[in-house]
Amino acid sequence: MTNFIEELRWRRMLHDAMPGTEELLNSEMVRGYIGFDPTADSLGVGNLVQVMTLTHFQRCGHQPVALVGGATGMVGDPSFKAAERNLLDRDQLQHNLESQKKQLEKFLDFDRKDNPAVMVNNYDWFKDWTFLDFIRDVGKHITVNYMLAKDSVKSRMETGISFTEFSYQLIQGYDFFHLWKNEGLKLQMGGSDQWGNITTGTELIRRMGGGEAFALTTPLIKKADGTKFGKSEGGNIWLDPERTSPYAFYQFWLNSADADVSNYIRIFSTKGREEIEALEAKHNEAPHMRTLQKALAEEVTERVHSKADLENAIRASEILFGKATEDELKSLDHKTLMQVFEGVPQHVISKSAVEAGIDIVDFLADMTGIFPSRGEARKMVQANGLSVNKSKVDVEKSITASDLLNNSLILVQKGKKNYFLVVVE
Repeated sequence: MTNFIEELRWRRMLHDAMPGTEELLNSEMVRGYIGFDPTADSLGVGNLVQVMTLTHFQRCGHQPVALVGGATGMVGDPSFKAAERNLLDRDQLQHNLESQKKQLEKFLDFDRKDNPAVMVNNYDWFKDWTFLDFIRDVGKHITVNYMLAKDSVKSRMETGISFTEFSYQLIQGYDFFHLWKNEGLKLQMGGSDQWGNITTGTELIRRMGGGEAFALTTPLIKKADGTKFGKSEGGNIWLDPERTSPYAFYQFWLNSADADVSNYIRIFSTKGREEIEALEAKHNEAPHMRTLQKALAEEVTERVHSKADLENAIRASEILFGKATEDELKSLDHKTLMQVFEGVPQHVISKSAVEAGIDIVDFLADMTGIFPSRGEARKMVQANGLSVNKSKVDVEKSITASDLLNNSLILVQKGKKNYFLVVVE
């Protein structure tokens, strides 16, 4: 076994741990778990911190347990949320659970002989509880004063918190008690915002079972500029390729700021300390080469998606930002092209017009409106500042069917950074 606490320390992933946690981990193979909230049918990159905590936990020789909250998902965790959350029905929760499990399987080894990953659903042990039984057998062990003292509850006292969300920490605490009593789990892990919920579990284990269990938390990740990790201009970055394309996923990591990427690669990579420190040294010698960003983006994209998706994303990036040829641009399929140019201004013209041939100036001004006037369009073309499908054009150019990408698109580039996508229907 490898020292898990030390592994977390050098990866900058250790926020807090109960006394005795390190001694326990160094003395035996420990079964430990993290809970995942099934409020969406995909995990986001924000969830990856905890996924990687379990990944490193398993690689250090311990047994990771991923708890998916089929029961707690019906209640909603209030921890540091500004308002009450929407509750989901059972069918939607089940769909979300199945989708998340497929994503977890890309990180955790469920077939390893000695310490295989395990997945559990807390609905399995809550479905037969009645409300009266629960408040009689579990609720009596935790005082209201104890629950009110938790930061996750205190932060909501002014704006209001429902009994449903107030009871969440008791339900999560019982999860830990159940797993400790029936499955031999001794450790619960989570983000630092979960400390209150986790320690409620250790308290229930002490009061209901006369036993001892342990807690460990990781820091909440924020970008160096203070903005929330896991967000982009388009919203959340998801692991599901239908929600966030492999290209956009790759670009998210590739665009990590230098101030953040050293932290990110320690958390989200399975590379060892020596290899990461060597990459950091190489990056510091020539930051413009973005060595760390490339290594991180390649590793995480391939793990979450596939090697083929990674290669496609790299090729698309090189085509978009490099000196690509028209043939290279035409090598991208329609879906990838639309993903690459998501958010780029689009203009629609008829296919019959293209097949008949369109003068380049007419195309740029009258047909698409990329330029407000024919004069401005002509001036830009004559100044050699306009490309069609990555190829420079002159005023003698005509747009024809041979210019179509995948028989449906034309890419116009004005200057170095302004792109326009012409959709031909």
